Amino acid sequence: MRDVDVVVIGAGQAGLSGAYHLRRAGLEPDRDFVVLDHAPRAGGAWQFRWPSLTYGKVHGMHALPGMELTGADDGRPSSAVIGEYFSAYEERFDLKVHRPVDVTAVREGEDGRLVVETSEGSWSARALINATGTWDRPFWPRYPGQETFRGRQLHTANYPGPQEFTGQRVIVVGGGASGTQHLMEIAEVAADTTWVTRRPPVFREGPFDEGAGRAAVAMVEERVRRGLPPMSVVSVTGLPVNDAVRRARANGVLDRLPMFDRITPTGAAWDDGRTVEADVILWATGFRAAIDHLAPLRLREPGGGIQVEGTRAVRDARIHLVGYGPSASTIGANRAGRAAVREIKRLLEREGEIEPALV
Repeated sequence: MRDVDVVVIGAGQAGLSGAYHLRRAGLEPDRDFVVLDHAPRAGGAWQFRWPSLTYGKVHGMHALPGMELTGADDGRPSSAVIGEYFSAYEERFDLKVHRPVDVTAVREGEDGRLVVETSEGSWSARALINATGTWDRPFWPRYPGQETFRGRQLHTANYPGPQEFTGQRVIVVGGGASGTQHLMEIAEVAADTTWVTRRPPVFREGPFDEGAGRAAVAMVEERVRRGLPPMSVVSVTGLPVNDAVRRARANGVLDRLPMFDRITPTGAAWDDGRTVEADVILWATGFRAAIDHLAPLRLREPGGGIQVEGTRAVRDARIHLVGYGPSASTIGANRAGRAAVREIKRLLEREGEIEPALV
């Protein structure tokens, strides 16, 4: 059992921001805190994005604290651009990220400490920054007949880019940004595409200004304050309209159908008698927070989520969730990392683990 003051789980945007602010507070990596990341290399979830998602298509990438991302080529895959940036960031601030390390459980330890069980052994800590995001928990809805479909079913998490769908009939399920991006790409090469969503998509014209951003964050924040699972970003912000979206709408690519009622061996069917034949069903149905390793601490509320004030879990002041709920954006993750460390410093000062002069 190795002792540290803080364990950071996850080295994406939120985790790296937390680690940076821990260093600024005077804590040293591998002495006072440790960063554990299950991915094979730097880049957080970005390293797993599909090749056709170029950096120019990313809806805003806010720089990590203390180091700007400059000179990026909009035509390169975002996985490469951001992976290289995160790698350089870890090296510049000597964050000593441990990878690949799988965290299996966080439990109550002795003397008010937490025990973090991992594939690398166990760590004992005074506080925890959980920055595990959502990529590892793709959400697959269940529909009658799903197991009978003779074609291919895959999720955004496994999306390989449009080239594998050449000449095929594809149903894309989901009204978020990923679903529309997949659909518009696939429509260029597929024999036929069908777009289905649970709710009619809301397209947003014009800039997403600061006021609209604050309002969107407030809606998500209200849910996590009540202990409900965070809602999707698009359900709050709507889909931004650009030239590609306008062309797709004009060409009928973004003509949406309501959700089918069942899946058949050869496609999908609706109770009104409509049927669609398909070779592929692509589920662009989003992700859920990857927080199962926190289950032993019993942090979930009856509503299914973890009640959070700021970044702090209401049921346990030692646990801070960053990149969760209202901080699940690149700029939000930065701010959450700073806020979490501010509270953790106060906790450690009260326990005499660090001197106030270091703050």
